[in-house]
This record gives sequence, structure tokens and C-alpha cells, in this order.
Amino acid sequence: MYTEKVMDHFQHPRNVGEIENASGVGTVGNARCGDIMRIYLDIDENQIIRDVKFKTFGCGAAVATSSMATELVKGKSVQEAMAVTNKAVMEALDGLPPVKVHCSLLAEEAIHAALWDYAEKNGIKIEGLDQKPKSDIHEDEDEEY
Repeated sequence: MYTEKVMDHFQHPRNVGEIENASGVGTVGNARCGDIMRIYLDIDENQIIRDVKFKTFGCGAAVATSSMATELVKGKSVQEAMAVTNKAVMEALDGLPPVKVHCSLLAEEAIHAALWDYAEKNGIKIEGLDQKPKSDIHEDEDEEY
């Protein structure tokens, strides 16, 4: 059963679309379930996320976690965005069914992938982002989320 917040973000997703000439774009999928999430970041000269958009192909939980993740990073610094975890996304949605937890992990990884792209384009290092994020999260399917 989905929470009211999950249903709201699924039925009325925030920040849908794409950003032309985005500062960073991250795409992550899960080959096992078929979900694909792409997050676009517009980051200003002070490393503040001015705007964020997403496009997600997947289930309702994937859309809801994408929507909530964009809300959590919008207006934040790059470093604050790094601190957005899958658990933070789930808590902001008042929880997810256990079988849908991987959707929140997709959201976290898509943010990290977009930040990685931004860092590479600008020749900078982001603290806590030491390796390129995975493009397919099913590689971690046996780990605890």
C-alpha cells in the first residue's frame, strides 16, 4: 500500500521535464525491473542547484521518488545534495513498500550521477563523490538498502 505522499507525487509529479544545456545530467536504471530515471541539474556559479528536472520511465514509486528527490535538492548546494540519501527520499514520502525500496535508491544514484557529470564538465571534485555512480543499480540487489 502506498502512502498519501507517494500517491500525490505519482499523480502530480513536481519538476518533470528536461533542462537544455544542463550543468549535469545523470541517468540510472534497474535492468531487473526496467525503471530508468534521468535527472537534470542547473547549478549556478556558487554551486547552488537553481533548477532540477527529471524524466522517469517506470512504476508509480519510481515517478514518486524522482519527484520527491528533485524537491529535496532544489535550491540546495551541491554538498547538501550529496547528503540526500535513499532513506531521506523514503522518509520524505512517509515510506515505501519493501518491494519498492530500490526506486529510492535509483533517485539517490541519479542525483549522484548528475553531480558526477557536473563535476567532470567543470574539472572539480565533489566531496563524497569518489567514484562514478553505477548506471544500473541491480548490481547491488543483494545489499541492504
